[in-house]
Amino acid sequence: MSFRVVRSSKFRHVYGQALKREQCYDNIRVSKSSWDSTFCAVNPKFLAIIVESAGGGAFIVLPHNKVGRIAADHPLVGGHKGPVLDIAWCPHNDNVIASGSEDCVVKVWQIPDGGLSRTLTEPVVDLVFHQRRVGLVLWHPSALNVLLTAGSDNQVVIWNVGTGEILVHIDSHPDIVYSACFNWDGSKLVTTCKDKKIRIYDPRTAELESEAMCHEGSKATRAIFLRHGLIFTTGFNRSSERQYSLRAPDALNEPIVMVELDTSNGVMFPLYDADTNMIYLCGKGDSVIRYFEVTPEPPFVHYINTFQTTEPQRGIGLMPKRGCDVTTCEVAKFYRMNNNGLCQVISMTVPRKSDLFQEDLYPDTLAEDAATTAEEWIDGKDADPLTFSLKGGYVSSSASKSLSVNKKANILNKPRGGGGGGGGGSSGAGSSSLSIGYNAAANNNDASEGGPPAAVLSEQDLRSIQDEIRKLKAIIVKQENRIRALEAKANAGNGDETDARNKNGSGSGPTAPASASESKASESAKDHASTSTAATPQNED
Repeated sequence: MSFRVVRSSKFRHVYGQALKREQCYDNIRVSKSSWDSTFCAVNPKFLAIIVESAGGGAFIVLPHNKVGRIAADHPLVGGHKGPVLDIAWCPHNDNVIASGSEDCVVKVWQIPDGGLSRTLTEPVVDLVFHQRRVGLVLWHPSALNVLLTAGSDNQVVIWNVGTGEILVHIDSHPDIVYSACFNWDGSKLVTTCKDKKIRIYDPRTAELESEAMCHEGSKATRAIFLRHGLIFTTGFNRSSERQYSLRAPDALNEPIVMVELDTSNGVMFPLYDADTNMIYLCGKGDSVIRYFEVTPEPPFVHYINTFQTTEPQRGIGLMPKRGCDVTTCEVAKFYRMNNNGLCQVISMTVPRKSDLFQEDLYPDTLAEDAATTAEEWIDGKDADPLTFSLKGGYVSSSASKSLSVNKKANILNKPRGGGGGGGGGSSGAGSSSLSIGYNAAANNNDASEGGPPAAVLSEQDLRSIQDEIRKLKAIIVKQENRIRALEAKANAGNGDETDARNKNGSGSGPTAPASASESKASESAKDHASTSTAATPQNED
């Protein structure tokens, strides 16, 4: 007698449910760019979506409580001169986002708490190196201020955003880089390229450790590192059938699993949840989201279910686990853009009867704090990302963090004025420096203790600036009152003239010609009388 044993899994019954339209975001003009990007980035504070914009590139940033129909004139982040291709939130500061564009520039922005009140055009720092469009931006998982960028010039650059300097330059790709991903502690880097190969690098030395054929199809491929070191890839075969594979880093040529899915044309984006070891496959133009669980038992990648919708998706973003609702056993939350301008919110939930915190569903997840600095990481220190428990809920600590820019002193500049301290006074052409810390003032004081002194304002300077601002506000209010008074006076004068015209037109208008003729007649009578009186004395004589 044969029987089938059902695989035991906590996530075998995960189901997806779309929120009501009133709880979603509507009237969003999603970018129509043909670049293979998710066009969306989410964190527990904000939702960012790349949108269509005239005269350059832009993306919209919305707080999560601003649901419903978005106004057409909503403020944007619009400092790029070309269409924005990719955006990524910093994992260590929920107010910082990086963007890459067709204008070859990478910009890092700081979004104020509560969202934007006017269009933001001034970034915190510009990262300029690429000679062609930048289509990929990626933050390091555990090191602070480390950002990876890749462009159509086949160059991969790892930046220390805290100093604006390039840490590593990888130039061994023969063609466009499709995707890149760090492993769990950021000590390895996997990339996929248009030449159909997958490569593993040491991100500190740019040394190529291994490479292999990824997928035989010519369309875009994607690769991600899983938490325990395996690599998951998506791509196409020679018949343009979509497929996924699971590989070990030391045997890239021999996939552990290679499975064909369907014959759709859209590129599949693998979105990975490291806590549950689940992978969500979201294809561009698809109306479904497939999700799988990776386990040590064959067949290793277990299909769980499919979430079906009626509208094809143009972009998609995955909320970090910090933003999920643990009271409803929510294990994932997606923000899915449709072609009709709706951003649909989809909640993935594990059905449980108890309302208590489910520790088996929520192991310690990624924290908001960085495990190491950029300098320590480039010097060879590896550190796993910091984690914390979601029991009791999550409280953001980004409110106490700030982004400060300190200009480096240029040693080629001449000191301004006499006296010492020439290096501190000549902060001109040096590259911008960005530091993400818990207190901007503390960072400035630390910077002034050693090395080139940063520009620190004294209390007297701050008071004088505040006084000037108050004076300007008073002048503005005074001028506004004056303008209002003049407008009221002008409106009153226009009203009097209109009333006079109406009276003349209704009462004395038709009789005007008669009165004119009467005046002419009286004048002629007077002339006749005067002539007659002048002639009378002559007759008497």
